[in-house]
Amino acid sequence: MKKITQEELVKKFFLENPNRDIKHAEVVDWLTAEYKKLTGAVFRDPDRQIRRLHQCGFLIKIKKGVYRYDPQNVTKRNLEEFTQKQKDEILKRDGYKCVICGNGIKEGWELCVDHIKPKDLGGKATIENGQTLCSRHNLLKKKLNQTETGKKMFIRLYNLAKSANDKDLLAFAADILEVYKKHNMNGHIVWNKNK
Repeated sequence: MKKITQEELVKKFFLENPNRDIKHAEVVDWLTAEYKKLTGAVFRDPDRQIRRLHQCGFLIKIKKGVYRYDPQNVTKRNLEEFTQKQKDEILKRDGYKCVICGNGIKEGWELCVDHIKPKDLGGKATIENGQTLCSRHNLLKKKLNQTETGKKMFIRLYNLAKSANDKDLLAFAADILEVYKKHNMNGHIVWNKNK
């Protein structure tokens, strides 16, 4: 079997298909079939490799699930990773708990050190730009932008405060959610104050 890395295979696909807006399904179908043919193994997470090439400046994201390789617009971004020392300091600072839900290793969750400002948007590997997330919220952050994740968190907090009859916390969460409403942020995530 021929040796090829998953990243090399993704690059090969896009190099052979320059200047095309290519839907995710077409890329993934080809990658999984070709990788199996070449290596006999299963390509477990093609999304990760595609996303990484976009983050590094090799691919252009046209819209959700659509990428393009444009040889004239390839850039080289230096994506800053946290050192182990920085990760340890961030985990310690955050009490070894997810800053969104409060769950940690004791509750059976894997913890991740996350860039608050994403590295592909220029986020630096600094203690101030780091936060501890459980694996669930780390995945959610990748799928949702931060304002969506935040709004969902405050809706959960609002509902929790309501069920616990915690008037101060209820007022706090409602004030934050009103700011989302005032600025017309993430209107597709519905919050009903009267519910």
